[in-house]
Amino acid sequence: MISLHDINFHDKEYVIRFWVWMSYRNPDLNFVNRIEVPSAKDMHMQDVMTDTTDGVIWVLMKLKCTMKQNWSVQDFPFDRQKLEVNIENSEFDTRSLIFVADTAGSHFDPELTVDGWAIQNFTTKTKVNKYMTDFGDKAIGKPESDYSCYSISLELDRNAWGLFLKMFIGMYIAFLIAFISFYIDFEDVDPRFGLPVGGLFGSIGNKYIIDNMLPESSSFSLVDSLHALTFISIFIILAISVYSLRIFDRGDKARARSIDKNGRNTVIALYVFINLTLIILAIWH
Repeated sequence: MISLHDINFHDKEYVIRFWVWMSYRNPDLNFVNRIEVPSAKDMHMQDVMTDTTDGVIWVLMKLKCTMKQNWSVQDFPFDRQKLEVNIENSEFDTRSLIFVADTAGSHFDPELTVDGWAIQNFTTKTKVNKYMTDFGDKAIGKPESDYSCYSISLELDRNAWGLFLKMFIGMYIAFLIAFISFYIDFEDVDPRFGLPVGGLFGSIGNKYIIDNMLPESSSFSLVDSLHALTFISIFIILAISVYSLRIFDRGDKARARSIDKNGRNTVIALYVFINLTLIILAIWH
């Protein structure tokens, strides 16, 4: 593998460049024009070289593929992604062609780096891909076809803390803006309620920015959980302010201040505890 780049979560794709080689004896096999990467959106073949020695045909080529990828964003940005590239010959099924992996000579460039990620568990293997059609070939005798496949797989482990802080610092500042309203006197009603409302809109804006980076997903991710926690916490801040202000207006100032203090301590303690719990669970998932 030469390079892995242009990782795009929103468009569910990435670009990979790698060398692939094969040796065989049957001159009827055509790997130059019949090579296929089933999950590729786009594939370019470069630097094709062929040679024949003692009846053994050797083919070497460089492939650049734009791959489709269903990213797992459940724990984003503490996510780990598994990538797999399958290579097939589109002309011959397993009745005529079986791949054998060169496991000793298959690896990635030791100088290869993927910005923000660490490459883990790089492996190559062969397998059989089953298609539930005979592609019109009635000689198969069943409505399915088996094609030998050479598979490259690797895992990407994100270096997440820098990205996490850059993405969520706006949300945490928005919460703190709402939280400091607890330290404003009851008589200053406008800032007492204006700060939480401003913090709420700030956290909503932060979520829209992050959502634009990610693919659509029906699952509730870490991003959704942290923002939902922030929204609920700001609402609780507003609710406590309303309740304690009503008691203050009735003349029971001591009780109002006690509710305000207890509410302030409870909100910050729960917010920090739940945040840490969600993050730790995502890291160790």
